[in-house]
Amino acid sequence: MTEEEILQEFRASDALLEGHFILSSGLRSGRYLQCARLLMNPARAAKMAEALAATIPQNIRRTIDIVVSPAMGGVIVGHEMGRALGLDALFLERPDGTFELRRGFRLEPGQKVLMMEDVVTTGLSSREAIQAIRDAGGDVVAAGALVDRSNGAAQFDVPFYPLLTLAVPTFAADELPPELAAIPAIKPGSRAKVAGA
Repeated sequence: MTEEEILQEFRASDALLEGHFILSSGLRSGRYLQCARLLMNPARAAKMAEALAATIPQNIRRTIDIVVSPAMGGVIVGHEMGRALGLDALFLERPDGTFELRRGFRLEPGQKVLMMEDVVTTGLSSREAIQAIRDAGGDVVAAGALVDRSNGAAQFDVPFYPLLTLAVPTFAADELPPELAAIPAIKPGSRAKVAGA
């Protein structure tokens, strides 16, 4: 898929939003990717995962034994990557603030893992997920994401394969450009609300 075809899938599913958004990092942005909208259609989710799987070099793809993703955002895309690669897919949860495998999920010592995210913004949750996988005995051989919107800031000690790299400027709350400052801020995602409400 071309970048424009991928963006068209986001637009067609109303997954690329415009406005004033408070990101999980606390930074503000005029664009937000709501991957849940993109992934709510199983055929579209499968198409995106297959396109991403095709970008991972064959020599790395052959080594992957299992896909592990962080909950919540990575669950569906991780599952679809498992399907695209013909592998099982597990997910990490944060019941007490730290990622861990639950629900009877486990990794065999040295099992080769693709850590899969929906959107990477700063890379912090991805790095935390990678560490949790290692703590559980897995060997992370690559990281993947539907979208890298880190503007080059996300750094990992394994190869990183995003389907789409999207430059989206972010701002501190006290350094907003006038066009953002004039719009009420909302916190999108699973706990959406108007700032201050």
